[in-house]
Amino acid sequence: MCRWLAYTGTPVLIDELLYKPANSLVVQSLHSRLGAETTNGDGVGVGWYDELPTPGVFRSTEPAWHDRNLHELAEHVRSGLVFAHIRASSGSPVQQTNCHPFRYGRWLWMHNGLISQFAELKRDLAFAVDPELYPHIQGSTDSEILFHLALTFGLHDDPPAAVARAIAFVEHVAEQHGVPYPMQGTIATTDGERLWAFRYSTEGRTRSLYRNTDVATLKLQYPDNPLLHGLSDATRIVVSEPLGDLKGAWREVPEGSCLVVEDGEEEVRPFAPMPFAMV
Repeated sequence: MCRWLAYTGTPVLIDELLYKPANSLVVQSLHSRLGAETTNGDGVGVGWYDELPTPGVFRSTEPAWHDRNLHELAEHVRSGLVFAHIRASSGSPVQQTNCHPFRYGRWLWMHNGLISQFAELKRDLAFAVDPELYPHIQGSTDSEILFHLALTFGLHDDPPAAVARAIAFVEHVAEQHGVPYPMQGTIATTDGERLWAFRYSTEGRTRSLYRNTDVATLKLQYPDNPLLHGLSDATRIVVSEPLGDLKGAWREVPEGSCLVVEDGEEEVRPFAPMPFAMV
């Protein structure tokens, strides 16, 4: 599987997210505590927003722990909305176009998990993608197909509903092929202003996902921690596994839920697949 991080809040150097924490994403690339694999060395990617109309994306097939270009970029790019992902392939090739996050217009998308027996389902899933979107698929992963299915089912208009319909379609196709428990994953997507994170699996045993306790509370609990006092109370971090052992700093995102973050406010909603109609 993979590990990922989504950050929104006070603009910070990407280095502060990827390298500085005790259990940073770079540390997790070698020593993941909660992942399906300890090592996530099949590529790394970072997406960020600045004053330009579309997000920047850096993707590399190098393992995060020794990618010098990643380190160089992280020490010089500052952003208030960052996606970062380290990959452990579930079968698709290790190539740059298969590294997350994926981008379409202002949208970013990343995924930890898999569509079971994807090779058997791939044709039917790909043919359901809007023909205008299909040429934008560059890699061969289930994650990128799922992204384009969500775009097909209306990601621009209603992200939770679009993701719910896309997953329902995956489960529908899997049922036709006799594939049990097809969907496993935590997903993050953003339009550069709002952030959505999903935790769902058909089996009901989804990979781990956490969000930070609100920063105002952490400042009260840890008044002598200078790192916290540089962040606004609106800062939110969503991660596959906690970035450190600071007591009370992390809350688990519940199974079968959607976390919505907008303007520093967050809401956790129940999430489940919903009926779809082909467009």
